[in-house]
Amino acid sequence: MIELPPSFLAMPRWWNEGQEWLASLPASVRDQCERWNLQLDGRLAHGSNAIVVPVLRYGEPLALRMSPPGREVTEQIHALSWWNGRGMVRLVEAEADRGAMLLERLGSPLSDAPLAESIGILGGLMRRLAVPGDPTSWSTAEIASRRAAELEPEWDRLGRPFDEAWLREAEHLGGGRLASTEHDLAVNGDFHADQVLRGAREPWLVVDPVLCRGDIELDLARILWMSIDAMKTDGELLDHFATLVATAELDRDRARDWVVFRTTDYWLWGLKAGLTEDPIRCHRLLGAFL
Repeated sequence: MIELPPSFLAMPRWWNEGQEWLASLPASVRDQCERWNLQLDGRLAHGSNAIVVPVLRYGEPLALRMSPPGREVTEQIHALSWWNGRGMVRLVEAEADRGAMLLERLGSPLSDAPLAESIGILGGLMRRLAVPGDPTSWSTAEIASRRAAELEPEWDRLGRPFDEAWLREAEHLGGGRLASTEHDLAVNGDFHADQVLRGAREPWLVVDPVLCRGDIELDLARILWMSIDAMKTDGELLDHFATLVATAELDRDRARDWVVFRTTDYWLWGLKAGLTEDPIRCHRLLGAFL
């Protein structure tokens, strides 16, 4: 039987939901190990919504991931199957109705590497994941146009937290250039250094993907704002942006537009969610581009 760490039990998701699932989780892990002939083989790790347990099956090191069953699990299984191991963790087994996935075992996160190294690797992975898109997945054009219509009402409700000119620029981009795309490529909508782990089959592999289609620049802003505290100057920030554009083979102007739009979007979302540090990071990131 596993023991759930206090840091996992304290995650915000469980404040209002999931207590029954949490209570049954140790038994669910035991049952899943029996169903898939797994043996526990190390210390449990976790994110905000899932645990990952190192296991062995017939001597092969694997990882058992358990999270609450639902649409998110079903979509992630589909995403892993779509990429089928290309730049992505390999899916070995899955039972969506039990929230269970058996994955190849990976190592330490890319966020442990020096920033200059990780930025180049992330850019290369963005391009590696750009296989033909899934026509049933949500398009980046839809994401942009939907959010563009929501920005001003949120900005008003939140007390107009930044310059109106920045709002208008984001609305213009989301309702214009970004609401259409010439590309139909697979895009990971949750992409950053903590979601990339060291592998054996490939040097670095992505985990926990969100499958979209369209512009692979979609999550470029997240890479920058999550690492911005390590960037001492705006010049350094723009140098890292240029590295991402070069290694991912992006159109620089379109990449800049996605950074501006997504940063504005996230700034408002962060304020609405009660975040304190991320809006400050968004302010700095937007200021470097506008």
